[in-house]
Amino acid sequence: MTMKLFIGAITKFLLGVVLVGVLIFLPAGTFSFFNGWLLMGILFIPMFFAGIVMLFKNPDLLKSRLDAKEKQHEQSLVVKLSGLMFLAGFVVAGLGVRFGWYALPKPVVIVAAVIFIIAYILYAEVLRENTYLSRTIEVQENQKVIDTGLYGIVRHPMYSVTLLLFLSMPIVLGSVYSFIIFLVYPFIIAKRIKHEEEFLEKELNGYREYKQKVKYRLIPFIW
Repeated sequence: MTMKLFIGAITKFLLGVVLVGVLIFLPAGTFSFFNGWLLMGILFIPMFFAGIVMLFKNPDLLKSRLDAKEKQHEQSLVVKLSGLMFLAGFVVAGLGVRFGWYALPKPVVIVAAVIFIIAYILYAEVLRENTYLSRTIEVQENQKVIDTGLYGIVRHPMYSVTLLLFLSMPIVLGSVYSFIIFLVYPFIIAKRIKHEEEFLEKELNGYREYKQKVKYRLIPFIW
């Protein structure tokens, strides 16, 4: 662990808390938004503890997860579109509170929160299985193909998990309109997967054989 990594991680975490809070509560015009606090809690509390664990047990993985600067133009566009999706989705959910738009029933919200937490656990499992994961598309030194665990079911379990995470977020916020906005995510991630697999076939030994072994990219028996 280095002090620079610690400060960088804490800074990004706090900026994330402030940014998401502003995007949700400012459009809502109130802090009395239970769904907003619920999402903030289930999003940032596990993130904090996961960051602490990585800081002490695998600082290299934490560093790679904090590096969000995409080098490839195609993938940079994907990242920007995802950011725009979050911006629009959170703001619309907040506006729904301000103007009294239809809100999803509380039982639906609670189910979505449970799905989100389960997806977070799966996210941690993917990180445990594949310590080469970074937020940018690259091949690291001595990297090998992982084909066990969740990687034996789909080729991109991290993206499968983010699909659950991101599509449950607007439901936790209780916003149908926000959910419609987040439905763009599967198309965004499909574009990223297409280019990522082309890159990995060229740069990662054994990836072409792995594709033959594990047929599905994102969702078992579907795609």
